[in-house]
Amino acid sequence: MIQKISQVCSTVFNPYHNLALEKYLFDHVGEDEIILYLWQNERTVVCGRNQNLWKECRVTKLLEDGGHPVRRLSGGGAVFHDKGNLNFTFLVKKKNYDVDRQLQVIIEACKSLGIQTEKTGRNDITADGRKFSGNAFYASDDRKYHHGTLLINVDTANMSAYLNVDKEKLATKGVSSVRSRVTNLTEFCPELTIDMMKEKMIQAFEKVYGLSAVAYDIDGIDQDTLSETENFFASDQWLYGRRIDFTYRINRRFAWGDFDLQLNVEQGKISTAALYSDANDETFIRQIRDGLDGTAFSYEALTALISQCCQTEENKAMANDIGELLYSAI
Repeated sequence: MIQKISQVCSTVFNPYHNLALEKYLFDHVGEDEIILYLWQNERTVVCGRNQNLWKECRVTKLLEDGGHPVRRLSGGGAVFHDKGNLNFTFLVKKKNYDVDRQLQVIIEACKSLGIQTEKTGRNDITADGRKFSGNAFYASDDRKYHHGTLLINVDTANMSAYLNVDKEKLATKGVSSVRSRVTNLTEFCPELTIDMMKEKMIQAFEKVYGLSAVAYDIDGIDQDTLSETENFFASDQWLYGRRIDFTYRINRRFAWGDFDLQLNVEQGKISTAALYSDANDETFIRQIRDGLDGTAFSYEALTALISQCCQTEENKAMANDIGELLYSAI
């Protein structure tokens, strides 16, 4: 049961610092505490943990314009951040994790501004049918977090300039471009500012949980740990990972996300492999990827590996889809 709610507002716009602070809060959240972390990044493209950053983002243009390519811990798809976007993270122990309650904080904050919103699918919140908040999720040991975007007054031209959005993905959403699918909250509340939204989020946080929010003790954070984690998130190895010159490629877009398997095979076994996906369940995809090297290149061996990675009924449904793809491809 939640007995303490804490709030943290980052005062810097460096995405690697902000992800490091998020990870620190995640590692140190209290037993019956939930933390609301509010933060902003400047000119940033953030991809999901299992995505191919080069495919999702025009990296060279972003860097030339002084922007930041970023990879987060959670799954899901790539998003654009600038100072017109407010990011949020709810960090909590698994026993107290309640995504509907957490999303209700956002809905209540918008309601207090006179903006009517609704949850759509697993990870979007919309206003007038257009998305202003995308959400992603991460779990480790006994902790979970849920984070996402709040588009207040984002430059949608830059969003289109830096993001490479798969036309097949847009088709599944019934739209022609990423700009036509999203909206800024200032369209519904012209006077809205980032500071106003922060205030409304904290007030809604207190209302939904029935407690007064206390400011997190930022001065008590281990700066060496924070700096080390920041360097990790900024490292090329984390950002770009292993790229291979593949001889086999098996890919398809499913309702739950894309699946892009690239590999080389020697003497009937997979010698090197890369697996990319924007599926929300980053753990399932990551476990499959980690088990590929050395596996026999056969339908039976690959489906057996994927089956071993299933932990939920949703994983099993995804495994069935992948199995059908592999059967037709191998």
